[in-house]
Amino acid sequence: MWTPIWATIGIVLSFFDWSGRPISWVAKRWSKLLLSICGIPYSVKGLENLDPNQQYVFTSNHESAFDILLVLATLPYKLVFISKTELRKIPFMGWAMILGKHIFVNRKNHKAALASMEDAIISLRKYPRSIMIFPEGTRSLNGKIKSFKKGGIILAIQTGLPLVPMAVCGTIDVVKKGSLKIYPTPIYLKIGTPINVSEYSYDDRNRVNEILRDQVVNLKSS
Repeated sequence: MWTPIWATIGIVLSFFDWSGRPISWVAKRWSKLLLSICGIPYSVKGLENLDPNQQYVFTSNHESAFDILLVLATLPYKLVFISKTELRKIPFMGWAMILGKHIFVNRKNHKAALASMEDAIISLRKYPRSIMIFPEGTRSLNGKIKSFKKGGIILAIQTGLPLVPMAVCGTIDVVKKGSLKIYPTPIYLKIGTPINVSEYSYDDRNRVNEILRDQVVNLKSS
């Protein structure tokens, strides 16, 4: 119920500001409201590792739909997601994501996906913001971190934005994929030290991918 309400608020406000800021403002309040309604306590560790004036490419493991609410509620940045293109078609939420300048990628078409990343680079220069990526590409059903896709890493290398390893913890215990039953257990976000990608090139993407995943795994297990 609250999703179309808040999405509509963001859509209306966007007619007065096309930069995506209204959607970002709405998304943070929407996420905090839903977590509060569900009775889920949340917290964040490691914000001191970040520069409040810097843009980042945030990356994290993916265990539940509540991962999205957690990062929106705790990261004090104008944040957009790299999402599958099918989400554009969802009423209210998809419309709000479009106006919020979120980045959509066609996972079924490699050429189209590459074009989307090029468009993303241009868009980031015009409307500075931070990116949120779940590089596993889909949720883990057992909590074990899968291999990472390289799209977000390539985006970070090409834009020069630091990569931030993060770990969502506890969200897998809140709700299982395919279930509507919610267990209000504490959840929290761990933020690691940003990875400076300025010393890496496109040819180093596999190495950076390994470094990033290792750091996310270490954060999760620590």
